[in-house]
Amino acid sequence: MANQGPWGGGGGGNGGGDDEDRGKRPSDRPWGDKQPPNGPRRPGQGDPQRPEIDELMKKGQERLRVLMGGRGNGGGTGGGGRGPSGPNFGLNRTTIAVAGLAVVALWAFSSFYRVQTNEQSVEFLFGRSVAVGTEGLNFAPWPFVTAEVVAVTNERTTEIGTGRAGPTDTGLMLTRDQNIVDMEYQVVWNIRDPEMYLFNLADPADTIRAVAESAMRDIIARSELAPILNRDRGSIATDLREAVQSTLDEYQSGINVIRVNLDRADPPEEVIDAFREVQAAQQERDRLEKEADAYANRVLAQARGDAAQTLEQAEGYRAQAVNNASGEAARFNSIYEEYVNAPEVTRRRMYLETMEEVFGGINKIIIGEGLNDGSGQGVVPYLPLDQLRSNNSGGTN
Repeated sequence: MANQGPWGGGGGGNGGGDDEDRGKRPSDRPWGDKQPPNGPRRPGQGDPQRPEIDELMKKGQERLRVLMGGRGNGGGTGGGGRGPSGPNFGLNRTTIAVAGLAVVALWAFSSFYRVQTNEQSVEFLFGRSVAVGTEGLNFAPWPFVTAEVVAVTNERTTEIGTGRAGPTDTGLMLTRDQNIVDMEYQVVWNIRDPEMYLFNLADPADTIRAVAESAMRDIIARSELAPILNRDRGSIATDLREAVQSTLDEYQSGINVIRVNLDRADPPEEVIDAFREVQAAQQERDRLEKEADAYANRVLAQARGDAAQTLEQAEGYRAQAVNNASGEAARFNSIYEEYVNAPEVTRRRMYLETMEEVFGGINKIIIGEGLNDGSGQGVVPYLPLDQLRSNNSGGTN
């Protein structure tokens, strides 16, 4: 075989080289052989050991391609065996430094990561959780340690009963009074523990949907239709949130249920018109019952008031009669005592008081004896004595 060239090829004087050497792969040829003294030299250059800068750059690029898994192309011109088919070439410090810097930069880029304010990260060593990263710049030496960043404070919503999750996503539920109600609600949640969230749940959204639907069916099965449609919506949402949170805590899901939004609670669409008519009739019945109760309460209260008034009047009359009788008895006793002391005077006084009491309210004029001849002939027949007396009593002239 002819003399070996600077790239492992034959160093013939005609620059052709052996065909056998040309057919060899670059891996079959030695690396790092020094260039022989009679190797190719650039025209016009006196020192054969000093290649130009352009040639060094080309060699470095070809070596970097080989290191990165590609095949290098032959460099330089002149000597035999250095064709464009990519012969082997040696390594130097510059190439190793450039390749090392590239590897270090790639490793650093893969190992450092940033966690935002609303996020947390979980670091894995060969698939096992070893640490939880916080806000800021974190370091996980790749490829042994990898990290997965999770948004923990963002609110996520799982809708149930809308039909968007497939044909099984239906809100039809049976109540305690054997009625059907169509429920549509949302579960709003975020992540409390990212490590539990990543390891213990394969599909968090489907898990929350299944748990929430099961809890809602249990609550509706213990309730009647009318309260569900009217006054119990707030309590149903509160009970559902507590039930879903309790179940997810048992699963160690790392999920926090923020709230439950109860969007709709209606009868099925097929019977909603008839149901509304029934509801209107029930409301009218309730209105009439309330009016009847109000009238009954008003009449009853009035009757009770009248009865109390009658009792009070009877009590007053009883007290008055007893008091009058007591007073009359005391008066009689006092008169009797005076009568015992002075019978004639007391008798005459009692007669005069009685006559005054009897005739005091009669509108008559009595003419006694001793007037003219005693027969009353001296009285003017048409003189209106009663009217004159009335006028005199009124203070007129």
